[in-house]
Amino acid sequence: MAGVEFYAGIICAGFVNAHSHIELSYLHGKIAEGGGFAAFAESIGKVRGTLSEAEQLSAITEADQAMWQEGVDAVGDIVNGSTSFDTKLKSPIYYHSFAEVFGLRECNLERQHALLRYPHTSLTPHSTYSVPDTPFREVCSSNIEQPLSIHLLETEDEKSLYLGSGNLHSWYKKVGFKCDFLHYGSPTQRIIACTPKTRNILLVHNCAISEHDINAITEHFSASVYWVLCPRSNSYISRIEPRSVALLRAAERNINICIGTDSLASNWSLSIIEELKMFHDIPLAELLKWATLNGAKALGIDDRYGSIEVGKLSGIVNISGVNLEDFSLTPQSQAKRIL
Repeated sequence: MAGVEFYAGIICAGFVNAHSHIELSYLHGKIAEGGGFAAFAESIGKVRGTLSEAEQLSAITEADQAMWQEGVDAVGDIVNGSTSFDTKLKSPIYYHSFAEVFGLRECNLERQHALLRYPHTSLTPHSTYSVPDTPFREVCSSNIEQPLSIHLLETEDEKSLYLGSGNLHSWYKKVGFKCDFLHYGSPTQRIIACTPKTRNILLVHNCAISEHDINAITEHFSASVYWVLCPRSNSYISRIEPRSVALLRAAERNINICIGTDSLASNWSLSIIEELKMFHDIPLAELLKWATLNGAKALGIDDRYGSIEVGKLSGIVNISGVNLEDFSLTPQSQAKRIL
């Protein structure tokens, strides 16, 4: 039939990458795999800024185009500067940019305020271990209509820091970083103490999350909590598997899981379908909800994206290489935008 196109596989709504750092795309392949989080963080500081602005912009544009072609409609993107905004303003992808506040020796809060001139941009603290107490509280408690996106419990070292032990504690002691927030007792308790219960929050990584952490956080917040998993990044940095997914799925409360890729500094690609392949025992229908509607809800754009419905702007993605007998992904599965 003329004008009719046929596709093997299944279709779904356009993806939402709930956590990325597209400005770091120029670091693709420049940081060694498997060294652990402390080594990765130290390496980032050494290699950041080693390429020219033109090279950085080229890498950002290439990453943006690759995400679009695979079917990504929207991204929750972490920014530390203005480098990526020219590409974003021209891109068909919707970006919510989280201007990341961090720095134990010198906090960048005032510099990040300047980024709020760009559309769809809000402030967020980097994590519970990298921001002094006063700016952390300020960012968490202001502009509460905007979501927060906080790196949480990527490794056990984040918990150990609050107990005065672990690799992160040793590194901070070595470089002379001072922490004025350890009195909270744990990363989870710091978030609870500093964040209004009505604020939407994306908690990213969660590799070392416990049942106690999940219960404490969900009991505190009356607004939705979104648990963002970036399994390939965790594998790249620390060879950690996404164990936390079992705890999250087993929780009695309504748990919203989203999918992110993190950056090309800590991943082989910004591919959502490759992230989904990491979850071998999760039904595909559930995985696709994580990668579409849940991410759209997390960014507050589910009125436009996240599902194929009349009046929405969501694209349509073809996923090929699917095992149609048990409706599961295979190593050969690929995603491609068809609309």
